[in-house]
Amino acid sequence: MKQTPAHDRHNPDVLRLMPKNLKRVVEVGCSSGALARAYMAENPVCEYTGIEIDPEYAERAKASCASVICADVESMSEEVFLSLFPSDCWVFGDSLEHLRDPWALLRRARGHLQTGAVIVACIPNAQHWSVQARLNCGAFWYEDQGLLDRTHLRWFTRITIIDLFQSTGYHIVEGHSRVADEPARQDVMPSIRAMAVATGSDPQVAENDSLALQYVVKAAAA
Repeated sequence: MKQTPAHDRHNPDVLRLMPKNLKRVVEVGCSSGALARAYMAENPVCEYTGIEIDPEYAERAKASCASVICADVESMSEEVFLSLFPSDCWVFGDSLEHLRDPWALLRRARGHLQTGAVIVACIPNAQHWSVQARLNCGAFWYEDQGLLDRTHLRWFTRITIIDLFQSTGYHIVEGHSRVADEPARQDVMPSIRAMAVATGSDPQVAENDSLALQYVVKAAAA
C-alpha cells in the first residue's frame, strides 16, 4: 500500500519542539526530507538520519538528510538499529500511527537512549469531532490522507497518547493541540457534550478533546 503522499512542507510545530543543539537526530518516516532541511538550516552541524520505507521518498530525502535508511523500522535488524545510537532525539512526524506496534518500537528505542533524550511526535486525534460525526452515521470511509488516511494502522486520543509514552518509558514534557478553523464543528458540539453527559464524562473535556486535528508532543526518556 502506497504511503501518505510526500510533500515539501515541514511541520512548524514539530520543528519548534526540537531542541536547537541536537547532535544526532533520527526521523522515522522522513518522507521527502522537508523537516530535515528546515532543522539543518538552524543546526547545520547536526547528524540527521532519516528512515523511510518508501524507496521513492527515501531517494528524495537524501538531498536533505545526512543519511537515509530505506527500511521498515519495525523489521530492522539489531545491527542496523544499534547503528542509530547514540542519538539524542527521535522524530515521528505523523508516523507512529502507521506502525504495527508503536509501543514496541518506542520501548526498543528507549533501551538504547540515554536519560533525557527526547521523542518529538505529531499524532492525529481519533477523537476529532469530524471522526465522531462520521462514526455516528456510519460514514467511516478511508481516504488518501488526513485523519482517515488508509495507511493508518493505529488510532490515538489525548488520553491514549499520554499512556503510549508513559507505558514505554518516557514522560511528556511539552505538548499542545493543532486546531484548525472549522466553523462546521459548532453544529456538532452540542451532540458531543450530550454524549459525554450520557456516558458520565465531563462535557467540557469532551468538547476540548474533540477540537484537535493532531497533538504535538515532546517526551523525554525517563
